[in-house]
Amino acid sequence: MSAADGHPVPDQFGVNRYREDRWLRELLGVYLPADLLTHLAPRLDRLGELAGGHLDALAGEADRNPPTLAPRTRTGLDAQRIAKHPAYREMERLAFGEFALAAISHRDDVLGWQGQMPPTVKYALTFLFVQAEFGLCCPVSMTDSLARTLKKFGARELVDRFLPRLTSLDPDALYQGAMFMTEQGAGSDVGATETTARPDPDAPGAWLLEGEKWFCSNADASLAMVLARPEGAPPGLKGVSLFLLPRHLDDGSLNRYRIVRLKDKLGTRSMASGEIRLEGARAWLIGEPQRGFVQMADMVNNSRLSNGVRAAGLMRRAASEALHVARHRAAFGRRLIDLPLMRRQLLKIILPGEQARSMMFQTAAVLARSDGGDRDAYRLARILTPLIKFRACRDARRVTGDAMEVRGGCGYIEEWADPRLVRDAHLGSIWEGTSNIVALDVNRAIRREDALDALEAHWASLLQEAAPTDELRALFDQAMPRASALARAAADGAEHLTRRSASALYHVTTAAAMAWEAARIGTPERARLAQLVLTHRVLPADPLAVSAADDGAAAEAAILDHA
Repeated sequence: MSAADGHPVPDQFGVNRYREDRWLRELLGVYLPADLLTHLAPRLDRLGELAGGHLDALAGEADRNPPTLAPRTRTGLDAQRIAKHPAYREMERLAFGEFALAAISHRDDVLGWQGQMPPTVKYALTFLFVQAEFGLCCPVSMTDSLARTLKKFGARELVDRFLPRLTSLDPDALYQGAMFMTEQGAGSDVGATETTARPDPDAPGAWLLEGEKWFCSNADASLAMVLARPEGAPPGLKGVSLFLLPRHLDDGSLNRYRIVRLKDKLGTRSMASGEIRLEGARAWLIGEPQRGFVQMADMVNNSRLSNGVRAAGLMRRAASEALHVARHRAAFGRRLIDLPLMRRQLLKIILPGEQARSMMFQTAAVLARSDGGDRDAYRLARILTPLIKFRACRDARRVTGDAMEVRGGCGYIEEWADPRLVRDAHLGSIWEGTSNIVALDVNRAIRREDALDALEAHWASLLQEAAPTDELRALFDQAMPRASALARAAADGAEHLTRRSASALYHVTTAAAMAWEAARIGTPERARLAQLVLTHRVLPADPLAVSAADDGAAAEAAILDHA
């Protein structure tokens, strides 16, 4: 029977995901100024309530009723309309409008706050939102990232024309963004792009695009960034340029490209991904010609961080559900959470999620300094971003699966959120670069930006402030040089070590961050998490050893209680 309400099938629906998450509240107190957190608290509380109830119900409805493509109107016009369920439209209103998730980084008048808010606010809100709905967070991220890239590289005329629509809080006025990069023969290999561009004879300064894009999420977005090769440009990456593609032309007519079909996806079913055929579509060059990959990389990196944040949110939702079931379901006369094997399983679910959460907050804080012109912060952000994308997104696949198992047979039933979490978690390690590609980008950051030096300095700074116990300090003293040596070897040509080195850097970084957070919060649980990361995910251990020493049961019980 359920220990809470007498029912044998525990159901967490209706919980406030902000109030039930003690660590989130404590960490926001560490990473945000007190006056800003006080101002945001009612909005965080409202989103937490929505994510645990109404928004979660909308997400389930939209997942069961995916978008459909209507190529023509009933009178035969090529309208190319994607029909979306009302539940998805309501989620759009909440994400883009009420919580301004795509506009926070570009406006200084949202959520009732006067002034520019740090990236931490956007990612904290996204962390809550994604615990209910994953698919829509892609259009939100694309819109935010497109606006960032447009501001950074676009001509003033284009910025003035489109930025107000990209950052509008009015769903009817909003221009959503997308990124059309992938082709059948050019996924991660952007240099193989075959889409061509030629000057538009009817519109000075405009270009006409021809070709096909194979995987286009948010397929009917008002604006998309597109990679194409101008006629006469050299082969490979050096010949690729970046273009801004509008869905509609100035006269209101559809631009000359077609949505050929929508993808039938494993996850993110609520959001439309499709194939695009460009048939002389009008577009505008962004930034310098033949530097499209460099400029698109800025948009991709911003999206990669969003992928890591979403993975952290999915893992928190999975852990919360598993903890609820374990606390409120009994078997063999005992609560599940009192069973030793279940306690260890829950710790294995909690630990990767807390690592991702700390990495999310750390990267957001560094990004704010980097955008302010701090060169050292840029180098640090350059390596933290692929690290969170690589490791957190892979961890989310396992964590959501293990949490499904805690719920048992009900976890395999579509009435519950577990199947959706599992399906959605698998996309994180594919979008914006597969695991191999992103791990190789860590090597590139080390070689080109000396990012490992910046990361090592960051470790030292965190640990100096954390003042860990002698036992924990000794673990760091073992782990840090080993991780650094492995990373340097991988970057210097031992490519087969790349994934292992990226994982090691991620684990040491998150352990240092959690030790630092423990000192700031004033409780030992996150320091214990840091110790578990180092002992179980970094340093060598004998898996067959039997230890007669205390297994840390009291400390682990405190972690479960805190979580």
